[in-house]
Amino acid sequence: MDATREKLVGDIKTVLTDVDALLRQAAEATGDEARQLRRRAEDMLDLAQKKFAAVRDDALESGRAATRATDEWVHDNPWSAVGIGAAIGVLIGMLIARR
Repeated sequence: MDATREKLVGDIKTVLTDVDALLRQAAEATGDEARQLRRRAEDMLDLAQKKFAAVRDDALESGRAATRATDEWVHDNPWSAVGIGAAIGVLIGMLIARR
């Protein structure tokens, strides 16, 4: 899943670089050529937004799955969860007291 996410992020960066180049060309062009370059840039930005939405949705689903798994584990092991929470609290307290 991480490889897919990294590939999408790389694709988005590539698209944004291409859009930047197209917009620079469109600034120098005139008439129909400029309109076509701007249209291509808009299409590429739209593609980047869709890819970003896919990455975002993937991250959200991963977060929801982790939340569900944690919730189930805490319900199945309440005393272990209390012990872990207490241990973390003690560690944080010790770190704060050292300062």
